[in-house]
Amino acid sequence: MKMAFILFDDMTTLDFSGFHNAVTWLKKLDIVEDLSWDLCSTHKEVKDDRGMIITVDKVTPDLSEYNLIFTPGGVATRQLIHDKPFVDWLQTAQEVQYKVSVCTGALLLGAAGFTKEKTITSNPLALDLVKPYCKEVVKARVLRDGDLFTGGGITCSVDLGLFFIESIYSKETAQEVQRYMDYPYYVSQGENHGDPSN
Repeated sequence: MKMAFILFDDMTTLDFSGFHNAVTWLKKLDIVEDLSWDLCSTHKEVKDDRGMIITVDKVTPDLSEYNLIFTPGGVATRQLIHDKPFVDWLQTAQEVQYKVSVCTGALLLGAAGFTKEKTITSNPLALDLVKPYCKEVVKARVLRDGDLFTGGGITCSVDLGLFFIESIYSKETAQEVQRYMDYPYYVSQGENHGDPSN
């Protein structure tokens, strides 16, 4: 699996790093040998909403090359949904199987047209913002609708990473990663839990 993490100025880094840390354990633990990932943006460096600078791996790659794209949230999402070059770039992920967001990253997936006719979640403080982009928005820490995964606010990123692992691989694999992360708060979602399409 090849993953693209979409980064941008004024993003909330914990939105990104929780999911990133969880899923990349699959590689570190030799559970998924062919797992790879790139940090992607429209420019070589991004500065998060606390001033931290992150160097990216690829500038505006063709996202159709990936199996998963991930969008974090942050104050910048409110402007980026109106940034045509940015949205056009996201739309190169049209055929990508897994689309994942945390917090207001759902706005970006929505602006790209990926959440139409889907039930999604976002930060509880931003549920009204994402309503125009989906069939239904609900308050939840993690949610799956088909191959679209969305998470609530900020710290839900860790939960969403473990939920994705459980959904795509197994409950046992998620529990193994959870043990390595020393993260006691995630509770197994059970088969099809949180997936309105099942």
